[in-house]
Amino acid sequence: MHVVITGASSGIGEALAREYFGRRAAVTLVARRRELMEKLAKETDTKTHLVTADLSDPSQVTSWVDAAESALGPIDVLINNAGVQIVRAFTDTPFEDAEKLLQVDLLAPLKLSHHVVKGMIARKSGTLVDVSSMAAIAPTPGMAFYNAAKGGLAAASEALRAELKPHGIHVVTVYPGPVKTPMETAGRAAYEESLAARLLAPPGEAPVLARLVADAVEQKDERVIYPHMNALGRHFPALTRMLLDTFTPKVKPG
Repeated sequence: MHVVITGASSGIGEALAREYFGRRAAVTLVARRRELMEKLAKETDTKTHLVTADLSDPSQVTSWVDAAESALGPIDVLINNAGVQIVRAFTDTPFEDAEKLLQVDLLAPLKLSHHVVKGMIARKSGTLVDVSSMAAIAPTPGMAFYNAAKGGLAAASEALRAELKPHGIHVVTVYPGPVKTPMETAGRAAYEESLAARLLAPPGEAPVLARLVADAVEQKDERVIYPHMNALGRHFPALTRMLLDTFTPKVKPG
């Protein structure tokens, strides 16, 4: 099985790589920081292929696919995990930063899926995994552009599940809440200190999420919501909206 993981050099992507190493999959790692991917690849004796690519550059989003498939065979599982986050007041965010976020978090995964899924349709098999965010279900004040990108990715992912099923392709939509990663640490630090926020949104562990994602691929589950308490956000959106509006701390100035 050939698994592609974007944003594979750290955080959730790094945990996903280790999970699939343990499952003896052939893995293509895609990220900007090659030295981190090389260090990660040394942990396994399974087949790996490293791709240094900046997905904020549209010309690099799919340019590496042919070489990866030549190295490890057709892509069986594409995990759209790469993402950036901005926690900042809407009007204080330079729009060029917002455009870069939308490119990485929304346009790049859609373009990559559009490219890869054609081969999956021809083979009548394959899995797309879209790592969205609980921000898609429960948009958080201070993250307007991130909410928009992850909401768009989730909407496309949920729609594609039914569209691609007749072609033998399964789609898993992943909704992480806070998960201990460098991105989560930086994002939380951008808000003012709040005991209520810590109690209402305790972070989960990246290796646990990675295991749940890999299990969902094998079992053909439709979605993963983790930490599990975040499932309440999907079933009680009005209550979740009220809690977020009330208890989300203010973004620090700057």
